[in-house]
Amino acid sequence: MREREERFHVETSRSDDAVCVRVVGVIDIATVAAFRAALWAAPARTELRVDLSGVRLLSAAGARTLVAARLRVRSQGGNLVLVDPPPVVERVLRATGLRRVIPIVGGTSEQVLAAA
Repeated sequence: MREREERFHVETSRSDDAVCVRVVGVIDIATVAAFRAALWAAPARTELRVDLSGVRLLSAAGARTLVAARLRVRSQGGNLVLVDPPPVVERVLRATGLRRVIPIVGGTSEQVLAAA
């Protein structure tokens, strides 16, 4: 269990208009349930921002979770935005076509929340 904690963790922060879920580690089959739970537990706001700057790997299961989260957030009248994905994650987003349907912004989660 300790290894999983070192590989993956999630932090959630809020502003008036947005919630930022900052993910650190590997999003794969072993951690995708915790990733999904964090996204679903995020309080409702106009925008859900997923800070991927600390993600070292995004698997197909993680990409599917982002698709599901986008659909869920949009059904509630909000938007899903990805923040600062590293090159390895950017390649997955491009290969899956998610880059075309989910907005991506740069900057840290604190900067992005402050801009909301």
